[in-house]
Amino acid sequence: MAAHPAAAPEDCRSRLLSAAHAAFLEEGYGASVDRIAARAGVAKQTFYNHFPHKADLFGEIIRQVTAELLIALDDDGLNLRECLTRFGIVYRDKALSAAGLGLFRVLAAEAARFPDLAKTVYRTGPARTTARLTAVLQAAIDRGELRDTDADFAATTLLSMLVGAEHTRFLFSGELPPRMNSMRAGEIVDCFLRAFAPDIPSPAAKRNKS
Repeated sequence: MAAHPAAAPEDCRSRLLSAAHAAFLEEGYGASVDRIAARAGVAKQTFYNHFPHKADLFGEIIRQVTAELLIALDDDGLNLRECLTRFGIVYRDKALSAAGLGLFRVLAAEAARFPDLAKTVYRTGPARTTARLTAVLQAAIDRGELRDTDADFAATTLLSMLVGAEHTRFLFSGELPPRMNSMRAGEIVDCFLRAFAPDIPSPAAKRNKS
């Protein structure tokens, strides 16, 4: 019988990521390298050829999720509301989906035992997302589209508004997250933009300037 051709490295990597994602959700971070490799249909050595440590694999999963969030903040000719709404839809989908909640539970459960893993995930995920959103908001402040404020504070406020209490609710209530409603992201962004709208001088202030 002819041997099957070896899988391309990119295909092996993709299969490992998919297998690991599913294994982490089912078994937690304790899912073994042997189980992940078997699930991906590759040899254990192939795993280590792509990811020297299991933490590297987990970090790559977070990087992929984060990349989708960063792309949503790209300047594609959208106005500020459109850009933030697009980001909000993707962010809510990632954070409030069953898979997103599952990954959060895995990390929360393992952070104390694997502090380096937790730090790596924070740097490659939340920290990068916040930094990119901060840059977008700072540019809007510089253009006069938002009031003069701390852009990092504005970014963390928007991120909290987008998931906030819903994240806690679905983490601990046992309820299944609903299908994402894109209109909800737009409503949240509208609230944010009203809260951070440029200051409008009062009529008295205008008279004093003239």
